[in-house]
Amino acid sequence: MKLGTRLPVLVGALALAMTLLAMASVALVWATLDVGERDTVAAVLASRAMLVVMFWLAVFGLAVGGLSRLFGQFVEAPARLHEQAQVLLTANAAPEIEAQGSQANRGLAAAINALAHQRTQLQQDVARQIAEASRGIEQERSRLSALMAELTQSVLVCNLDGRILLYNSRARAQFRGWSRTPLTAGGAELIGLGRSIYAVFERQLVTHALETLQQRAQAGVANPSAQFVTSTPSGQLLRVQMAAVHQPASQDAAAAPEAALSGFVLMLDDITRDFEQEALRDRLLLGLTEGSRASLGNLQAAVEMLELPDLEATMRERFQGVVRDEVATMTARVQTLAADVLAGMKTRWPMEDVLGADLVSAGLRRIEALGAVRVSAIDVDATLWLKVDSYSLLQALVYLAGRLVDEYEVRTLQLRLQAAGPRAQLDLVWFGQAMSTDTVMNWQMEAMRSRADATPLTVRDVVERHGGEFWFERERVRQEAFFRFLLPCSTAQDPLAAEQFVRGDSRPEFYDFDLFQTSAQGRALDERSLAELTYTVFDTETTGLNPSAGDEIIQIGATRIVNGKLLRQECFDQLVDPQRALASASVAIHGIQPDMLAGQPKILDVLPVFHAFAFDTVLVAHNAAFDMRFLQMKEGLSGLRFDQPVLDTLLLSAWVHPNQQSHRLEAIAERLGVAVIGRHTAVGDAMVTAEVFLRLIPLLRAKGVHTLGEARAAALQTYQARLKY
Repeated sequence: MKLGTRLPVLVGALALAMTLLAMASVALVWATLDVGERDTVAAVLASRAMLVVMFWLAVFGLAVGGLSRLFGQFVEAPARLHEQAQVLLTANAAPEIEAQGSQANRGLAAAINALAHQRTQLQQDVARQIAEASRGIEQERSRLSALMAELTQSVLVCNLDGRILLYNSRARAQFRGWSRTPLTAGGAELIGLGRSIYAVFERQLVTHALETLQQRAQAGVANPSAQFVTSTPSGQLLRVQMAAVHQPASQDAAAAPEAALSGFVLMLDDITRDFEQEALRDRLLLGLTEGSRASLGNLQAAVEMLELPDLEATMRERFQGVVRDEVATMTARVQTLAADVLAGMKTRWPMEDVLGADLVSAGLRRIEALGAVRVSAIDVDATLWLKVDSYSLLQALVYLAGRLVDEYEVRTLQLRLQAAGPRAQLDLVWFGQAMSTDTVMNWQMEAMRSRADATPLTVRDVVERHGGEFWFERERVRQEAFFRFLLPCSTAQDPLAAEQFVRGDSRPEFYDFDLFQTSAQGRALDERSLAELTYTVFDTETTGLNPSAGDEIIQIGATRIVNGKLLRQECFDQLVDPQRALASASVAIHGIQPDMLAGQPKILDVLPVFHAFAFDTVLVAHNAAFDMRFLQMKEGLSGLRFDQPVLDTLLLSAWVHPNQQSHRLEAIAERLGVAVIGRHTAVGDAMVTAEVFLRLIPLLRAKGVHTLGEARAAALQTYQARLKY
């Protein structure tokens, strides 16, 4: 039972006890009187009834007053002392306990303050020792900063979940402006500590490259790497090189091979200009060859003129021989040049060296994922290396397999890989109904779309990109049909031996290597510890308090908590034009004047950027129901859903400290020793809320709440959780 309900219960019990005592006393005296005495007593009581009632009320009042005082000294004061002691023991900067209640209670508060002071001194001593021991680590970090300062490339380091744990300022600049909206508000960047790399790159591209890294690590390659090319929303081409980050050598060597990797490094190069220059050169070369062919046609006409009958026979024969020899030489040269240029244009997209058996294994897994089909490998040359874009080639295989399964009900497929001179033959084999040449041609020319993937590329594009060939063939004797890809082979058997690094000019300003310890992505959020989640702590300022009546957001501020740390440098702060007047009462609170909102973006322009900032995180706010109501009111117009889990510091405080009189943000901050700066500005309130939330986490843990699911369930038990907006 909460303390707030105990005192009324005790008062009621006291009133009942006194009433029963009075009735028992009257009954006992009445039983000892005879009839005459009873009449006399009844007459006396009848004339003095008001005096008796007033006497008992005075006695009852004195009893209630004494009980309340005793309750405050010996029940409420110890309960508050207990809550304040919990804060003092869990928060490093909590204020001293205020002495309340009885003399013994005050002495206990003084003793706790003294112990807390001693503990603070011990913590400071430990911190000094840790600082001394950390000097070596700081030196390593300085060396890392110096190394990163020499790189022109954008660098990001991620764990296996795709969470970013290091990036340099060049990488941050690289992705600034990738948002779908032109808004350049603070926090519009798509990358940050603890954020998902899949907000920047297509998940399947990164996953495929990571699978390649793991396969090569399992094969014993010392420094496995992979690469892919992607385009930005603005049309830039980026070459992305991926390298592996290995587990520390001290970890269990008997772990599974796939556990040997703890993350990956992405190094980005903008190849747009190089690609455009090479394309221009290709066009010039191609124009030269076409012009040479026209010149050859004119030269051939001259040869025909030389064959006129009025020329001497010897001269005619001599000129004809020279012209014919020159024509043959130029024709061969031009044809060779044209073939080289065309081959270069078809294979311009960067290829990588892939072991053919690894490519077949990846193809088997992708096709099996289609379901309702059995797929196996036959006649695979285990020593064959290919130089291919494995991602697009696997897309083509899965696309063709999907068409066979869906349209021809093929249930058994095979992959075959064999050498064919300087090239390799990759076959997709099936048994069953044949198809027409027109069908094969249509499949080649249509954009590849499978059940889980779509791309504007066609099979023909993939084949031309590799400078290869593709055809359909049927062997009637063996009753099998197959699609055949003729692909280039790699000349290098150890393509990963060379390691190239490019020098540059940015520093790793933002890193947190503790994120390597993040658990697997598939783990349910509700089951994850509060300390390991990534949070977006936000606040809004509005025109009023009633979103249903048309009040609008005029400012959104947010910050991030990653790995238990508040990232002050990664914040979101944007004013919003509400397109309506501001109430004077609200201006008095937040201080935002109407002229400050003139020319600011509309809420439908701001929400997509904030949605990207909060992507894949848990939302935290103080009195979150109010702020979430404003966001949810715009979901229909914006097409966005803020469906992440939400935690409310007001509800968590009410559950942790049910005996405190106030759970306003200022009161909680004062209780937990958090300095309040920038109150009633969105980003200022977000910062204070984040500090409060970080200090609530150990208090929740002390009361048995460790996971997100447990915290949400605890918050719902409070009275404040019933309020609606």
